[in-house]
Amino acid sequence: MEIEKLKLKVKDAVESQRQQLIQLSLKIHDNPELGFEEKKAMAWLTSYLEDNEFHVERGIADIATAFWATYGQGSPRIALLAEYDALPKIGHGCGHNIIASSAVGAAIGSKPIIDQLGGSIVVLGTPAEENFGGKINMVQAGVFNEIDVAMIIHPDVRNLATIRALACTGVEVEFFGKPAHASAEPHKGINALEATILAFNSINSLRQHIKEGARIHGIITDGGEAPNIVPAHSAAEFYVRAPDSEYLDELKRKVSNCLIGASTASGARLEYRWDEIAFDSMKNNETLAELFKQNLESLGRHVVAFEPEFGLGSTDMGNVSQVVPSIHPTIAIASPDVLGHTPEFAAAAASEAGHEGLMDAAKALAMTVADILQPGMFDKIKQEFCHG
Repeated sequence: MEIEKLKLKVKDAVESQRQQLIQLSLKIHDNPELGFEEKKAMAWLTSYLEDNEFHVERGIADIATAFWATYGQGSPRIALLAEYDALPKIGHGCGHNIIASSAVGAAIGSKPIIDQLGGSIVVLGTPAEENFGGKINMVQAGVFNEIDVAMIIHPDVRNLATIRALACTGVEVEFFGKPAHASAEPHKGINALEATILAFNSINSLRQHIKEGARIHGIITDGGEAPNIVPAHSAAEFYVRAPDSEYLDELKRKVSNCLIGASTASGARLEYRWDEIAFDSMKNNETLAELFKQNLESLGRHVVAFEPEFGLGSTDMGNVSQVVPSIHPTIAIASPDVLGHTPEFAAAAASEAGHEGLMDAAKALAMTVADILQPGMFDKIKQEFCHG
């Protein structure tokens, strides 16, 4: 009964912020900022946290728009992660305004729990999830060494307790050939575009022989200057994804061989650069996920524990989950026919359904904080992480 009383107190604490949280979400939504440029969003989030008695440190991990906001002292330190970067042209087509607002709402709603049970709640501002993987820099800088549990919730079209996220990295490719008149003297040229096409064809052939769930996809970014000139330069970019980091390394070697083979066959010189960072796969903490599932269901939502064929993207939360017990559930704010990273999803992130998703996410996260702080629960979560 004591835990249920605490959860009622938490829900009331979150609900009391309804108008402020919705306004915060809409301000971020209406002022989209790209990765590592989220100055307005960070200012609004940190000011709101400071107004609610959180101690804020800005510019952590040498990232100007990252922050650490804490309430309480000591362990366990439970982190609620905020994302607030937008997509080019589309704006908040991934709904990060809801992620950020629900994180701060849940943290402030958790204050009565911290006051009664101890520990500390941390809001981590994590910039540049899209494309750059800002959390990877933060993991490498040791930010998560002082965190015991990490949670983030993402708006989507389904309520999921766990997601499947693939390990991912990218490669930039260039081929250098020799220009010539494509009709008068084609034999004197070396066709850099043909090298890129050969690379694509080789990778297409490779796709039949890779494990289920792995993905390789790319685009040509430079294909030549004119049809009557043998292309002296071509360029492409590929993303390679895999169920885990070990298989990602294997696929990288195979893709590299496809590129080298295309260079050898065409005679074009090859230069390629793998990204310095790689997104890791998601290691879901099932104990934590079950607690969250029960709390979200108590708010009237149907939650699927795991849907293996849904959500085969990548996130830098995967890197966090490898170093600290973590969950990355989703909350529905739109119908299943609405696709992520689209103007339609951006509209949903500022809709009434989006606002309800924000409030339910904040409540479920805060209620899960209450569960984590019950006797023996953190030890159970940690044991699964160490031996799972």
